[in-house]
Amino acid sequence: MTTGHGAPDPGKVRIANSMGKASILMEALPYIQRFRGEIVVVKYGGSTMEDPALQQSFAGDITLLHAVGILPVVVHGGGPQISEAMAVAGIEPAWVDGLRVTDAATMKVVQRVLIGEINADIVRMLGSHGAEAIGVSGIDARLFSATPRDERLGYVGEITAVNTALIERLLSEGLVPVVAPIALGPEGGVYNVNADTAAGALAAALGARKLVYLTDVEGVLSDASEEGSLIQRMDRSALAALLPSISGGMRPKLSSAAAALSEGVVRAHVLDGRVQHVLLLEMFTREGIGTMITQDGDDRP
Repeated sequence: MTTGHGAPDPGKVRIANSMGKASILMEALPYIQRFRGEIVVVKYGGSTMEDPALQQSFAGDITLLHAVGILPVVVHGGGPQISEAMAVAGIEPAWVDGLRVTDAATMKVVQRVLIGEINADIVRMLGSHGAEAIGVSGIDARLFSATPRDERLGYVGEITAVNTALIERLLSEGLVPVVAPIALGPEGGVYNVNADTAAGALAAALGARKLVYLTDVEGVLSDASEEGSLIQRMDRSALAALLPSISGGMRPKLSSAAAALSEGVVRAHVLDGRVQHVLLLEMFTREGIGTMITQDGDDRP
């Protein structure tokens, strides 16, 4: 007995699959056109930096953004790696109000790890995907200036000024800057600065179109204890109302996002860096992924 249906035509199946891929590209087209020539600052940290598959996904996303004419700038963290290096060096960590005390010996470790190891590894990884990346630190060309945040913390700084000339020059030459978050302090001292805060300050100073934080959570939750409480979209006013209830590692992200939006950054995004190609999903699809924070009154997709 026959069903009246013939065997699947391999050629037609292949064409159908190809058409599906073409549809995805066409969905991305208006977003590529909208963001071409715009600066996107990406804070890279968390498990995205430690998982080999996620590292490759991130490098591919940044390379593709650059290839279609978007101008990515990467700012990276390195807290866990610094802690490991301190342990190897026999430096006992000290904390004040949950913040690491950074004495002169610790600051040397911070510089070595952030600039000599993490920054160089990211540049190498992007280069292996075809992006012409270049590593810089906040002390290069006085990119970041800082003052001591709290004398009890030692060489932990608060950014007071951003000199964008170097980054703008690198972008004009078709390069992808990768920025280590240290800053030049008073009288030539070097200070460690929070990478989330550095990314926000840099995005604001550059007039970036987007500021993106890659995290180890789904996005911004209305209730941190409830996984299903993801806020997919909110504006500046909603962020201001939510911020007092936010604590932990999300607070510096949202505080710096609020400051960047107040200074003209169009949108900020808090994304789950554990999802492969999360940057592309957020930037080039209508549904997006994670949390998008907009200016008040901005209802565009």
